[in-house]
Amino acid sequence: MAHLADCELVFGFRLRQTLAEDNPTVQPFDQDKWSGNYKTIEPPEAFAAFSAFRKWNLLMLESALPTAAERKVTHPERGTMTFQTIVETMAGHDRNHLGQLEGIANKFA
Repeated sequence: MAHLADCELVFGFRLRQTLAEDNPTVQPFDQDKWSGNYKTIEPPEAFAAFSAFRKWNLLMLESALPTAAERKVTHPERGTMTFQTIVETMAGHDRNHLGQLEGIANKFA
């Protein structure tokens, strides 16, 4: 859950950077290094952070799309992308991890 909160924060920053700058280069991050500090964070705390970041990002997306959809952004590992590509990546990322969370929850049900 903390990883989803981190990614929502990062995706939100990338989207805002893409809106504010012409063809920015965004920075990758090492999710394993970020996660090393989360031993004391409980899932409900991480979910609250994710929910707040997601709400904030959705408000921004409502005002930015569809006008900003084709704005260019460069990722050092993925190459040139668009604002819309980041939005689609966010959705796919969530779906992947929600499936993983459902599997974990089913093991303990």
